[in-house]
Amino acid sequence: MARTAKKAAAKTAAQLKSNRERPAEPSRYKATKDELLDFYKQMLLIRRFEERAGQLYGLGLIGGFCHLYIGQEAVAVGLQSAMKVGRDSVITGYRDHGHMLAYGIDPKVIMAELTGRAAGISKGKGGSMHMFSVDHGFYGGHGIVGAQVALGTGLAFKHQYAGDAGTCLAYFGDGAANQGQVYESFNMAKLWDLPVIYAIENNRYAMGTAVERSASEPEFYKRGESFRIPGIQVDGMDVLAVRGAAEEAMAWTQAGKGPIILELLTYRYRGHSMSDPAKYRTKEEVQDYREHHDPIDHAASELEKLGVKEDELKAIDKQIKEIVVEAAKFSEEAPEPAPSELYTDVLVETY
Repeated sequence: MARTAKKAAAKTAAQLKSNRERPAEPSRYKATKDELLDFYKQMLLIRRFEERAGQLYGLGLIGGFCHLYIGQEAVAVGLQSAMKVGRDSVITGYRDHGHMLAYGIDPKVIMAELTGRAAGISKGKGGSMHMFSVDHGFYGGHGIVGAQVALGTGLAFKHQYAGDAGTCLAYFGDGAANQGQVYESFNMAKLWDLPVIYAIENNRYAMGTAVERSASEPEFYKRGESFRIPGIQVDGMDVLAVRGAAEEAMAWTQAGKGPIILELLTYRYRGHSMSDPAKYRTKEEVQDYREHHDPIDHAASELEKLGVKEDELKAIDKQIKEIVVEAAKFSEEAPEPAPSELYTDVLVETY
């Protein structure tokens, strides 16, 4: 009896092994100097934009909640640089400013949205947490934790149904990874082999609780195993490592092999939102990440190896700061939405 059970177990193990094709281990992307300069500029734009947004929030010009992306810039830039605007789609949670900037959307209309102005990308009615751009295939900005995972799975179904060769990139965090709808989405995505990349931005603290205290399996790239969805863990503080993983993930979905999970190990320097004092971690820990793991400093070091001088990098920073100052000025001077806008964009049809 024991021998029969052992044979059955061996047979089952062999079947599982043969049924589970896995993507290749990604290589760090070999960027040209121009490509890396572009990545550097995009990350620096996100950093300076978010710093300015924090200032405007402190001045009372941004209301409601505001979740900054400072420290996580390499994730959005690395992943979205591998995607094609107009073909692929992106959806994320409420920490969304950086993702919009990484998709090439005008900083002016993003900042105007943050300040609730009519010139904002969602007419000033979405604010920090609910930005949207159909033209770019960017579907939000969602305030309900984990909601974007189910919606992103639906976007992937649309890509497959329409046969448009698109892939959906659905971001969520380590906190959202414990939501039930995430696993319903995993199951459906694999049953239909939908073209979706589930990007888990693991910044270690969700809203304020360390991963080790809130997740029975803290290695989130393994979370799809029971659904036969492969996962890859990536250094989310290295834009070239992220881009390399994005290349592999895109190749997987584009080949019709279904969903894939990328866990990006990253870190946010600020609290969960502007109202979070972040007392659940030490100042020394944050400082260590800033000094030894910063994605922008890392890219700057790579550029210096390629012959880019420090003066050139300082000039880029100056240009980026000017862009952000102009965006802030535009947002402060733009008019607020008309009161009649309260009744628009509520229903598809007019009654």
